Amino acid sequence: MSITSNSPTAERAGVRPLLLAGCIALACALGAGRAAASGLEARAPGVGTGWGVVGQGTMRWFGLALYDASLWTRGAASWRPERPFALEIRYARPIRGERLVAASLDEMARLGFADAERRETWRPLLARAFPSVEPGDTIVGLAEPDGRVAFYHRGALTAELRDADFARAFFAIWLDPRTREPGLRSSLLGIGDEG
Repeated sequence: MSITSNSPTAERAGVRPLLLAGCIALACALGAGRAAASGLEARAPGVGTGWGVVGQGTMRWFGLALYDASLWTRGAASWRPERPFALEIRYARPIRGERLVAASLDEMARLGFADAERRETWRPLLARAFPSVEPGDTIVGLAEPDGRVAFYHRGALTAELRDADFARAFFAIWLDPRTREPGLRSSLLGIGDEG
């Protein structure tokens, strides 16, 4: 049995669900726009769109969170070193730029990349790429297949060079199987839980 009515109240009652559905659709569209704006391109202008997160993890030192890291790729579900990728680091603690540079060079040496003289030529680039950071600061390192590496801090380009040896050495700190943090590496690559 069906009851119909031509009253204005019944018409308004039918319009309410449509208005609600329209409001929900608008809110979803606005939310999607914000999500896109909050993606990698918001922190590394000029990288373009189409980036997705492969994996994420937290670097801890004696239980204290130092930073959260995310590995991004463009147009691919998994990371491959021959494709464009970006490593985003969001710091949880203040760290001096000099300390970030020294730690990066030490890890490159430990992993056996380049001789000491060559690594020293990378120090000025790293000093531009890694200023002192405060909690919430983000640094993005972008790697292109041709060896180009670009760094962004607080949404601004801070350093750039084309050196495939540097690119391999720098990103190996997190992505090489010999990394000091294998649990973080697994999380970044999306192949397991952070340990």
